[in-house]
Amino acid sequence: MIKRFLEKLHNFRLLPVFVIVSMIIGIAIGKWYGISNFALTPPIDAIKSIFHGTYEFSIGNTLALGVVVGLFMMMYPAMANIKFEDLGKAARSPKQLLIVMFFNYAVAPFFMLLLAKIFLSGEPDLYTGLVLYGLAPCIAMVIVFTYLSAGNGPLAIILVALNSIIQMILIPVYAKLLLGEIQFDVWVVGESVLLYLGIPLIAGMLTRFLGVRRFGEEWFHKLKFYLDTMSIVGLLFTLVVMFALKGDLILEKPFFIVQMAIPMTLFFWIMFVVVYLVGWKLGLNYKDAVAVGFNSTGRDFEIAIAIAITAFNPTVALATVIGPLIEVPVMLALVWFAKNTEFKLFKGRE
Repeated sequence: MIKRFLEKLHNFRLLPVFVIVSMIIGIAIGKWYGISNFALTPPIDAIKSIFHGTYEFSIGNTLALGVVVGLFMMMYPAMANIKFEDLGKAARSPKQLLIVMFFNYAVAPFFMLLLAKIFLSGEPDLYTGLVLYGLAPCIAMVIVFTYLSAGNGPLAIILVALNSIIQMILIPVYAKLLLGEIQFDVWVVGESVLLYLGIPLIAGMLTRFLGVRRFGEEWFHKLKFYLDTMSIVGLLFTLVVMFALKGDLILEKPFFIVQMAIPMTLFFWIMFVVVYLVGWKLGLNYKDAVAVGFNSTGRDFEIAIAIAITAFNPTVALATVIGPLIEVPVMLALVWFAKNTEFKLFKGRE
């Protein structure tokens, strides 16, 4: 019976139902316990407080740690499923790398700035939050979306690793260029890379290397079903946590959410479709086009929240927190879009 239920999780046509249910559960938890407030606890700070012995138990702090757990559950299976000998091949993909670098650093921040000017020019705090959200490319969840859409996982990891290094240098530059002088600890980027990318990467490498070495490839193929299940459960759990953190806010200030949702949804759809079609036009196969599309579209919400908390007022921080509540469902819709256009656009391409 449990196996049958887990198989339903793998049915991509049912995934939107599970996503909606997870969002409703999260909102209900947030409303029931009154969790939403302006005193946000970044997950990295919650982890540090445990090691320093200063952690204070609260539902909000525990949910902050839940974000870390959920993202690990999403990332680890994607990492474990990758044959790391393929990483060398992915690194030799200059066309794909150039597309991602161009759209991530010459287009995305300025496109988000344009959308902020069009939709939020009369709301300075929301305007700032939206611009912050567009500064840096995602360093974790795009691997999961590439994985869910059956894209090129090794290429996604190479692109994420490259983005992780570049954004440590460019975030302060873009922040000053687009928002003026701000105070920001660049090491926050490094800590996020280690927490959300490094640890799952090491765990995934060890699982595949040691498991295949000891039990063989057939054993790992059987394990893959449970790894895929963990990734989907991690995604749904993360949605519950994220919506619980701001559940009562969504009910109390729905227009606040709509104000951010319109420009963000336009950003994600336009960026992904444009890059995806550019990849198709330039002769990429489906797996590479998907990896390039998601790596050019996803935004680093952890960094945006960290900058907002350390350098701006609570309302700006709140605006950045709304970002992932919008981004995750929209990116799942883009996974559906990619899978439904694969045959029409990429038939015959290997």
